[in-house]
Amino acid sequence: MDFRAIIMGLAFAAMWSSAFTSARIIVAEAPPMSALALRFLVSGLLAVLLALALRQSWRLNRAQWRATIVFGICQNALYLGLYFIAMQTIEASLAAIIASTMPLLVALAGWLFLSQKVKPLGVAGLIAGFVGVAIIMGARISGGIDPFGLVLCVIGVMALAAATMSVSGATSGGNYLMVVGLQMLIGSAVLWPFALTLESQQVTLSVPLVAAFFYTTLVPGLAATVVWVRLVNRIGTVRAATFHFLNPFLGVAIAAVMLGEALQSRDLIGVAVITFGILAVQLSRIPGATQRVD
Repeated sequence: MDFRAIIMGLAFAAMWSSAFTSARIIVAEAPPMSALALRFLVSGLLAVLLALALRQSWRLNRAQWRATIVFGICQNALYLGLYFIAMQTIEASLAAIIASTMPLLVALAGWLFLSQKVKPLGVAGLIAGFVGVAIIMGARISGGIDPFGLVLCVIGVMALAAATMSVSGATSGGNYLMVVGLQMLIGSAVLWPFALTLESQQVTLSVPLVAAFFYTTLVPGLAATVVWVRLVNRIGTVRAATFHFLNPFLGVAIAAVMLGEALQSRDLIGVAVITFGILAVQLSRIPGATQRVD
């Protein structure tokens, strides 16, 4: 793996992990579904305009439309919608940890339901990853975590894993940014009816809220997507996914620095174990990685 790819992978992991901290700031002062629907509307339009500028077509094939609809509903509306609601009571660090288990869930589901072979290193990684989750959950539950918020996070990451598996490889072919933009617009369209019906549109405008909104729209929403596509083009999907092992650590670190969230020793141990588990699972898949996005 070349130096440029490493820098891109680190940048993507940092941007992805920071999204939970900015979301936590947003939901403290604005209705979560409304804020997320507006974010998707803005970032979706920007992505589509950028894709058109790059001469990407909105005329997608059947597989791409399927990917667009599934991801727009499952990843954007369901996964992120549930997470934004949960983070009214769940700390950003815990939300980031739960979300970072997505590669473990995908590998486990592939092993159990799709008869995908998992090497011994991958099995060890799966065991370690879920042991790490158990360590953190044990500490947080005894400390009085909100069970409803926790359930929303778990359902959300399961929806993300299901969407990831169902559309694997369907967004390749040169229109990735257009597909992502349309996914965001679909997520916005799905969220708006619930937001307008169920939420009070009271917003406490502040500098942190405005800054967090524009940050999460432009950086995790758009910049991270562009970096991810370029990274996948450079080293392939499986090798690029290896950088997910940084997400638990970075998510916890950013939340601690920016929000002052307290960490216990068991949290740090659990994060270290989950990090090893994700890395082991991804490394066990690398030798068979041949697919690239063109």
